[in-house]
Amino acid sequence: MREVDLRSDTVTHPTPEMRQAMADAEVGDDVFSDDPTLNKLEAMAAERLGKEAAVFVASGTMGNLVSVLTHAQRGDEIIVGDKCHIFRNEAGGASALGGVAYNILPNDEHGMLDPDEVAAAIKPPNVHFTRTAMIGIENTHNACGGATLTPEDTKAIADVAHRHEVPLHVDGARIFNASVALETPVAELVKDADSVSFCLSKGLSCPIGSIVVGSSEFIDGARKWRKMVGGGMRQVGIVAAAGIVALETMVERLAEDHSNARKLAQGLSQIPGISIEPDKLYTNLVFFEIKDGDPAVIMQEINRRGIKGGMPTRRWRFVTHYGITSEDVDNTLEVMETVMRDFSKN
Repeated sequence: MREVDLRSDTVTHPTPEMRQAMADAEVGDDVFSDDPTLNKLEAMAAERLGKEAAVFVASGTMGNLVSVLTHAQRGDEIIVGDKCHIFRNEAGGASALGGVAYNILPNDEHGMLDPDEVAAAIKPPNVHFTRTAMIGIENTHNACGGATLTPEDTKAIADVAHRHEVPLHVDGARIFNASVALETPVAELVKDADSVSFCLSKGLSCPIGSIVVGSSEFIDGARKWRKMVGGGMRQVGIVAAAGIVALETMVERLAEDHSNARKLAQGLSQIPGISIEPDKLYTNLVFFEIKDGDPAVIMQEINRRGIKGGMPTRRWRFVTHYGITSEDVDNTLEVMETVMRDFSKN
């Protein structure tokens, strides 16, 4: 039976070239800063995103956490969107581990914050108030359908932040998807940000890891927080080697994922009982609703037929990635059409 895993782009496997690079990697001890392969990856990442320095972390959640902890002190607050990953999907780490409060503003359907609302939310110096220590935005925005923020969008928030001497952090877990979709260099997308995190282990197909970039001073602080939360690794060049291959060979191919996502969205739109707006597809995240039938039953049935994905809720997300082919999309659509026909209430 053909298996198609659409649960997330975190299920990607390393390419053969990555596996060979990992096997051949020259390594050292990263806590002592003498792993040559990781040092090369960090230098590449900083240059690629137009920042002074970079640090490798175990995951995107760790990248965002050490960024928040570097920017903010206990009793401070950060301004983020109500649908952002930092607030919704990172187990409250900034609050639980850093004593940092979340000041939540509404994201619009594109994942954008209103600059005027951000300005109004920044606390003035006053003994009664928390200090606004960071503003965070997300690009692409997961919960908003993989929507992209343009350089102008980011600048609009950065201008507000910097006018109040507050740093801007970009959760760029899928920033390279945004870059490819917008046909804009990634450094241009984040030029106004003070810190950026991005994942190697999603569309770029590495087995492990994320990168945080920023000023040299900021990254020095992030390294200490990384150590404190248990992220100081040793011979990490073995996985850094895959990251080098990813930055060299896996960015432009993200356009293939976007093409497959469009094909998937258009096909789903033709299946009765499914509600989707293909015109609102931005990158590789395909969100849709199961309008008819029991979503839990439908999920069970497509899983039984080899399609991994779905939720017991009506809102679903399928994600295209390295390893998903056009033929896989055809197979998915065939299974979805069969199951929706046989198990929807109509």
